[in-house]
Amino acid sequence: MTPVPCQLRVLNVSASGFDATLTALLNRNRALDPEVEGTVDTIIKAVRSQGDQALVDYTSKLDGLAVTQVTELELPTQRLQQALDTIADDQREALRLAAGRIRSYHEHHKLESWQYTEADGSVFGQQVTALDRVGLYVPGGKAAYPSTVLMTAIPARVAGVGELIMTVPTPHGELNELVMAAAALVEVDRVFTLGGAQAIAALAYGTQTVPAVDKIVGPGNIFVATAKRKVFGQVGIDMVAGPSEIVVVCDGSVDPEWVAMDLFSQAEHDEQAQSILISPDSAFIEKVRQAIDSLLPQMERQAIIRRSLSAQGALIQVHDLGQAVDLVNRIAPEHLELLVSHPKDLLANIRHAGAIFMGNYTTEVLGDYCAGPNHTLPTSGTARFSSPLGVYDFQKRTSLIHCSQNTATELGRVASVLARAEGLTAHACSAEYRIKDD
Repeated sequence: MTPVPCQLRVLNVSASGFDATLTALLNRNRALDPEVEGTVDTIIKAVRSQGDQALVDYTSKLDGLAVTQVTELELPTQRLQQALDTIADDQREALRLAAGRIRSYHEHHKLESWQYTEADGSVFGQQVTALDRVGLYVPGGKAAYPSTVLMTAIPARVAGVGELIMTVPTPHGELNELVMAAAALVEVDRVFTLGGAQAIAALAYGTQTVPAVDKIVGPGNIFVATAKRKVFGQVGIDMVAGPSEIVVVCDGSVDPEWVAMDLFSQAEHDEQAQSILISPDSAFIEKVRQAIDSLLPQMERQAIIRRSLSAQGALIQVHDLGQAVDLVNRIAPEHLELLVSHPKDLLANIRHAGAIFMGNYTTEVLGDYCAGPNHTLPTSGTARFSSPLGVYDFQKRTSLIHCSQNTATELGRVASVLARAEGLTAHACSAEYRIKDD
């Protein structure tokens, strides 16, 4: 039976209207959904005012899980350890190997306190401390992500965070053993089977049972992302993550089927995920398109992949790899694969990407699970100003200032002039009181 062709855009930068087409493609899902906004506002208000009771009600309504109190939604440590002890040996070993690589990579992130002393004994510096308590949101429902447990908890532990509170939705009470095993492996302190905007609200404001945290990290659906944006300020957040995305740059030196599968790997997340191929080789682009049509019927999630590629994907022909890099910087993708013979030659000119995977053997999927770098990455073009999740996201920096009398006199005169220029008399006087008489 002849495969049904995937309705995937094939674009050329030289074609009339290309710029407008690309702009429209990249502006997906930027508008706020009033219905989602209203629903999330209602949920947050209910959790703030009713606490545990709101969590019980929403868990019953949205997750189909009938409970009478939130304490029933907390998983005991023994249950987590049981999962780690009873999963398949190869799964346990994979989790441990991935955790070790992730921990080793993130150890390089850790910031240390520092200070310096001036000639007269004045001291200036920075004190680095970890956050006290962090909330980890781990998606559930359509799919379960033990890798997210590792990628959020391990950098927090490396940073020295005192307490980790994890929430994970379990629709109809269905627990994922690998997620629980991962939580045991990284020694998450408390795990609640809560999801959606109600979990974010509980972590941000606290309830009678769920403690309030200092920062919430981890991906989620549009309700979770909207809730994180709304509670920012009450707590810190890592980012407001959008759908997953990948840009693959090819010079034609890699197997087209590899490229097709790399595009599938992001498209299978959900219908809003975005997969883009950029290449100067029109014949190679056609080979990738044919590989997509050939391989798609073999995919378990082919319906999702097809809708994702048709609505959000594109195969783009450029003049050369330099122009490909220009497009990459415009797109600022979450994931960037450089499947070219000499990837390092392109690296210096790439300014905007969440993570860069270099060389024909380096599939993005390795970064999802076990390469070491974090898979929580900026999406929707925010790589222009944002970075991957790391240890630094769980540390605070406090400035240190200790002035000698001589320095207080010298700086006091400067501060006095500037304060009076701003019309802030008390500021000026506070500095002037400490000026040593000549």
